Amino acid sequence: MDKSPGSTVWLDGRAVRRIREQQKLTQLYVAKVVGVTTDTISRWENNRYPSVKRENVVRLTEALECSLEDILRAPEEDPGSDAGQNPPDLSRSAFWIAGLLILLLLAAVGYVFMQSRGKALPGMKAIRWSPGFAAPGSVIPVFVSLMSEGEHQGFILREHFPTGWKLIESSPPASSLDNIQGTARWIVKAGEDRPRIVYLLKVDSDAKFDQEVTLQGDVVARAEGLVPVPVAGASNLKIAPHHWADLNGDNIIQDSEILQASDIVDEMQGVHLDWNLLENLWNAGQYRYEAKKRDFFPVPSSQALLLEH
Repeated sequence: MDKSPGSTVWLDGRAVRRIREQQKLTQLYVAKVVGVTTDTISRWENNRYPSVKRENVVRLTEALECSLEDILRAPEEDPGSDAGQNPPDLSRSAFWIAGLLILLLLAAVGYVFMQSRGKALPGMKAIRWSPGFAAPGSVIPVFVSLMSEGEHQGFILREHFPTGWKLIESSPPASSLDNIQGTARWIVKAGEDRPRIVYLLKVDSDAKFDQEVTLQGDVVARAEGLVPVPVAGASNLKIAPHHWADLNGDNIIQDSEILQASDIVDEMQGVHLDWNLLENLWNAGQYRYEAKKRDFFPVPSSQALLLEH
């Protein structure tokens, strides 16, 4: 490790472990974001390497979604051990002053770096597409288009979906998935060409009709100082007995709607949508949703006429 003055900061390993466990993150996930091994993360958490490179600490805050003050300590502070040792009672003001000096140093380094480049760092944008309707127990497609104003330095996409819903498939596979809390994360490394991330959600079978639900998300780009940028685009869905391709909710898949559904299926490369069912619903001219079976069924023209009368 580089021991030159100012190249390292002092890490509070116990705080790192506490925040990681609170966020329900694995050492493997944190290691991938930081770009080190799981053994290194373990050594940091046990204060085997109390002095850590600044750039690694910045990446560590990105993985843990915390601030520098949360995981830094004063150089004189004894980190203690897992055997129950307690660190000496240092002045809190001294700790905060040290943390502030480190932040100012990092800001100065960043400013000099930006000035040397002579241009702004590339920005990240993320736009979500999702259907307007979702039926209980059905599977709906969602995709997020990713755009960068130049070569990105790596980023994390986070998507949040309602409790009781399940992410059943995605391309690429989620780097971290919590189907209980409804959170998925994808890590995209520097320079990796990833124009979109697609996934399938299984709607909660107990979802109530006419309920409004929301999808939320953000993207954290390393080049943007770890400031989350909200995912734009579609976010609100209505629980209703309509297929995701039925844009106006009239229980008929129109020709214009099947054409748009075909485009969506093309966007969803890497996951498996039931195109055969969609074609059957379109060919029949009308469809119905059976709540007990949590599924859609085509209604032949003869039955449709009877239903209308």
